[in-house]
Amino acid sequence: MVSTTTIVSGHWEALKDAASPIRRVVFIDEQNVPKEEEWDGRDEECIHFLATVEGTPVGTARLLPDGHIGRVAVLASFRGSGIGYQLMEAAIRAAKSAGHTSVALSAQLHALAFYERLGFVTHGDVFMDAGIPHREMVLTF
Repeated sequence: MVSTTTIVSGHWEALKDAASPIRRVVFIDEQNVPKEEEWDGRDEECIHFLATVEGTPVGTARLLPDGHIGRVAVLASFRGSGIGYQLMEAAIRAAKSAGHTSVALSAQLHALAFYERLGFVTHGDVFMDAGIPHREMVLTF
């Protein structure tokens, strides 16, 4: 049987019960991001994206009002299955619909090739965020 992946978007209030546990597992538990950095107080102003497989929440991302994409997280057992790509496509479509001419993100170094496949280009130097090396990336439409 082929699994069905669904991506929905909405406000934090509607998606937080499903998205929060994914972010906690990926960022706080796996990557040791401090809770106060993960829960930065900006979720209410963002458009959120939630990926489910057969109804089970497995991935999430958010689009900030300024066109930055962040908090892209997929549970370990679902990585490599295209869910991250689908989340990014949804966020990019939403940014275009909102009138943005580009989107930007801060990518962990291990994920640079993933974002490059989507057309993102790196710029600037490596910097540390929550103890993890990152680079800035941009995709211009």
